[in-house]
Formats: sequence, structure tokens, C-alpha cells
Amino acid sequence: MIKKKNIYILLYAALFFLLCPMAITNGQNIVSRGQTLYVPVYSSIYHGDKKREWELAVTLSIRNTNINNSILINLIDYYNSEGKKLKIFIKKPQKLKPLESKQFIINESDLSGGIGANFIVMWSSDKEVNPPLVESIMIGTRGQQGISFSARGVVIQENL
Repeated sequence: MIKKKNIYILLYAALFFLLCPMAITNGQNIVSRGQTLYVPVYSSIYHGDKKREWELAVTLSIRNTNINNSILINLIDYYNSEGKKLKIFIKKPQKLKPLESKQFIINESDLSGGIGANFIVMWSSDKEVNPPLVESIMIGTRGQQGISFSARGVVIQENL
């Protein structure tokens, strides 16, 4: 006869194995044929009590996480806080070979994006692959002080 304690252990184990893949993938698809990503960017941030702005250099990093498959970067557009497109970074699709990375820069002196700037990135593949890792890295220095942080892109659309 199965003891009540053993039934609870089996139920907890089953629940763990059901939820574990969701935790690992953070609720995202494990593979995809393409996506549109929203990547938050801060070309400046406020600091201090008087809302002084601290200008930041921005790097958009796109990393192909596939060991055997290439992907295509189809679109990289830069928008300001009001949603106005400021810059088109690529004119035609660019291939990212397996494990290759590309970076795109917004200079520290370019304040046109503002605090709510963002990138829209579209990528695709002819087969299901691991989605790329897309991040923005912001950094700024003043005298002896510096600040840096990063933000990850979020999927806003699966492209079929």
C-alpha cells in the first residue's frame, strides 16, 4: 500500500518537472523562426534632487546563441521617448553566423533618444533555432564616477 507521504512526494516531483521548463525558459519559446523584439535604452538618466541628466553611451548587442545555425537580422530601428524613429541601423538583412555577435552604438553625446528610447529588432531563420540574446548596455562616466547597466530585449511578436 502506498503511504500518504509518498503520494505527496510524487505530486511535488511531478509539479517540479512540469514547471521546471517554464522557469528555465522564463516563459519564452525555446525555439523560433523569427521574432520582433523591443529593447529599452537610456541615452540619459536623471540623477540627484534637481533632475540633472547623466548622458550615457549605448551599445546594442545581438548575439546568435546557435552553435550550428545562422540567423538573419532583418531590421534594427532606433526610436526616441516619443516613439519617433530616429535612425535605421541596417539597410538590408545581415547574417549572423553561429555564435557571432554584432554591436551597434549610440554615442554618449547623442541625446536625441532621451530617457525612454528604444530599439526594435527583427530577426528570422529558415528553420527553428534558439532566439538570439539581444541586450542594450548603457555606460557613462564623469570624473571619478561611473555608471553602467544593461537591459534585455523582450519579444513583442513572433514572426512566422
